[in-house]
Amino acid sequence: MAQEQNQNQEQNQDQEQAHVPAEGLTRRFDVAVIGGGAAGLSGAVTLGRARRSVIVIDAGAPRNAPAEGVHGFLSRDGISPAELVDTARKEVDQYGGVLHHGEARSARRTPDGFEVVLADGSVVAARRLLVTTGLVDELPDIPGLPQRWGRDVIHCPYCHGWEVRDQPIGILGTGPWAVHQALLFRQWTSDLVLFTHTAPPLTDEQAEQLAARDIRVVAGAVDSLDIVDDQLTGVRLADGTVVARRALVVLSRLVASSGVLATLGLQTTADPRGVGEFVAADATGLTEVPGVWVAGNVTDLLAQVVTAASGGVLAGAAINADLIAEETARAVDAHRSRNTAEPKATPADAGPPRHRHHHAHKQADEVVLFTQEFWDERYRSADRIWSGNANPHLVDVAAELVPATALDVGCGEGADVVWLASRGWQVTGVDISQVALDRAAAQVAAVGAEIADRITLEQADLLSWKPDPLRYDLVSAQFIHLPRPELEALHRCLAASVRPGGTLLVVGHHPSDLETTIGRPNLPELMFTAEQVAAVLDPRDWEIEATAPPRQVVDPEGRLITIRDAVLRAVRRR
Repeated sequence: MAQEQNQNQEQNQDQEQAHVPAEGLTRRFDVAVIGGGAAGLSGAVTLGRARRSVIVIDAGAPRNAPAEGVHGFLSRDGISPAELVDTARKEVDQYGGVLHHGEARSARRTPDGFEVVLADGSVVAARRLLVTTGLVDELPDIPGLPQRWGRDVIHCPYCHGWEVRDQPIGILGTGPWAVHQALLFRQWTSDLVLFTHTAPPLTDEQAEQLAARDIRVVAGAVDSLDIVDDQLTGVRLADGTVVARRALVVLSRLVASSGVLATLGLQTTADPRGVGEFVAADATGLTEVPGVWVAGNVTDLLAQVVTAASGGVLAGAAINADLIAEETARAVDAHRSRNTAEPKATPADAGPPRHRHHHAHKQADEVVLFTQEFWDERYRSADRIWSGNANPHLVDVAAELVPATALDVGCGEGADVVWLASRGWQVTGVDISQVALDRAAAQVAAVGAEIADRITLEQADLLSWKPDPLRYDLVSAQFIHLPRPELEALHRCLAASVRPGGTLLVVGHHPSDLETTIGRPNLPELMFTAEQVAAVLDPRDWEIEATAPPRQVVDPEGRLITIRDAVLRAVRRR
């Protein structure tokens, strides 16, 4: 059965995910995914791996919750729906995605994208939407049938056929697909009955086909199901006749759960096969509303779990490509503006949108350190400077550590401190910009008291401020760029604050970036290698790992290129 959400079923509390509370949904995301089944979670993982900020909004009522296992999913055959979703949620979290338990009621377009309104009144802002709300099964009005759905009342031979093989099976005729269903299930059992119920009269050709395959036809309306010891034992006709059966095949009418999409002007389309209604989209899942994608059963009514997951991947990749195209167009406009403007002193590269940078710039042939005024103005220039995602190198390192005390230097708008605190760290965030710290404080307040109580924010000039020695179990400095003497002094200061057994993580732009077309200012004295950072550490006191991992970015001309980060990870010996 498909892994999408059925809004008509009761919420499955056993599958309730760890989530951000409603009051924490104040920041803007690259993508909001509405629906947390196979399609939605798969799309979220794809987008998270593409370094996009993603939130998954899910009401926690999966359509296939009653099923014992998922089938037809290579390497996951037989896994319970709850376990599959739980594993997928962990993968979303691993790549920085946010999981929120809630029901999306409506969506509206804004100048910057979309706002999604939840049932509790909270609002999520996102640049793009991926809607994977699945479908609703409209079942025949037969007493006892809905309670058996997904157990011994089934619909898909590839999902359930093996489990009911060689048993007495009935096919409930409700439409033109009844004969097709009967011929399919004949592959799994020789004891098969087609109940004509409300299906159209058989043609001569269909009657001959059923007879040739030894499929018995029972005329008359079905009245109810006989259940003994929580097991289907028979199908009762309106005249009182009971036909012994252990499973009943029912092709429900499949209707896309499109309430949120309807608020954006998208209506369902009748499926030409006569099985229900779906939301139309192109091959990538893009709907008629720009910026809105769909995936899974909401647009592919007969998709199985693996098919829905595949659709989520395809939609996620298409959304990322669309965002890249938008960002590239903006970069080109900015590039043209810079080239036509009068020459003036400009700050050093602001870097990729995922990272916080503290740089110096060259003016009148001298290196001038950035002041608080400079950085306050930098942050005031936009509603948000960075992506809102935790820095990936920090995520990779901290995920392996036991949460304790952490120092985030140059904390910016607070993504790293919130991410660390949400995982149990007691975090101190320090930055020179009061504007950035005010935004960080808003993020901290939004995530709730339990996480906020683990965070302290502090305004300080890193050139004069010194943390307490041997105080922190993790010290992180992401993309801080200063002239070499000041930078080395800062690194020594930060190293001194690491406790025995603690970790120092320093990440920056590698000098090799100047050989690429990324567009960084020609200021090699501000860049560094991990080996240069390591040089300030005594190897007798530290276990040192210095690397330069590559990553792909889009340059100002819109080309995909490879650059490198300088990454120093050092553990103080006990």
